[in-house]
Amino acid sequence: MISNKNEFRQEPRPLRSRIATLFSAAALCAILGNAAALAQTSAAPQVAAPPMLDAAVPTPEPASPAQASPVQSEPGPIAQPATAPEPVMEETRHLPRANGLPPSILPQDLSPWGMFLNAVLTVKIVMVGLAIASLVTWTVMFAKIVELWYAKRSARRGLEILAHAPSLHRAEKEFGQTKSPVGRLVAAAVGEADRSEGLASEGIKDRAATLLSRIEAQGARAISREMGILATIGAVAPFVGLFGTVWGIMDSFIGISKSNTTNLAVVAPGIAEALLATAMGLLAAIPAVVLYNAFARAITGYRAQLGDAAAEVLRHLSRDLDREALPQHEGAPVVPMRQSAE
Repeated sequence: MISNKNEFRQEPRPLRSRIATLFSAAALCAILGNAAALAQTSAAPQVAAPPMLDAAVPTPEPASPAQASPVQSEPGPIAQPATAPEPVMEETRHLPRANGLPPSILPQDLSPWGMFLNAVLTVKIVMVGLAIASLVTWTVMFAKIVELWYAKRSARRGLEILAHAPSLHRAEKEFGQTKSPVGRLVAAAVGEADRSEGLASEGIKDRAATLLSRIEAQGARAISREMGILATIGAVAPFVGLFGTVWGIMDSFIGISKSNTTNLAVVAPGIAEALLATAMGLLAAIPAVVLYNAFARAITGYRAQLGDAAAEVLRHLSRDLDREALPQHEGAPVVPMRQSAE
């Protein structure tokens, strides 16, 4: 009997060990299930999903009440009701903003006139000065074209008169009261010959040559009066435009630093306004340089015409002086230059 009682007392031990083992295995499975669910939710990419798709994350249910008692699963998030999407017009209201900037500070007009109006005061002054310089260039161009045309025409006519006149006095009558440079050359030579009547012919020729050279230089100086304006505009205008560009870019950088943005919609207009000053400087300088070179060649040709006229006057003067001196050697009466011309 004693042995039977001991056997009866020893039989429940395997049963209790089996129950403990099953309970431990269930608890371990519940823990591993919760850990796997948490790892899946943390590894998923964070993408904003529509509210209606936001569902609760499922958790493994315990197999038995004994398994669910040691570990309690966290409740999943409550599903939110789906909301209707906002109208498209509400989204388009914010499209003109660039990096948080209101549309009021963004440029509206990028035409040359619009960029001029939006430029700073210093750049505006530079642009106005360059526009005035360009206007002066074109004004000088039209005035100089007319002046050179008239001067060359007068010089050609004077050379024709000198080529067909038999003496200086006859040529002087042909010119009359005109104040052309060639007419002044003839009048100066005749006046010097009349004032030096009875003196040596070589001295008369030297004094007449000096006087004619001065008149020739004066005529060339008069025709070159506006050339300095073209030279100044052609040399200075690009640097004035560059000054406006540098100032405009500096102001653009200051605006960028104040707005705390590097958006091209904010940076580009200021730089474009600054570069407009350089464009206007080149617009004033390039025609000035081209016109200066063209007028310089034309003035060189005109000075050559005056030189030819002066040489022709000296040739007539030498012939008239020799004509006056010739009868003295032959015993004939001396005929003055004015009487010989008549």
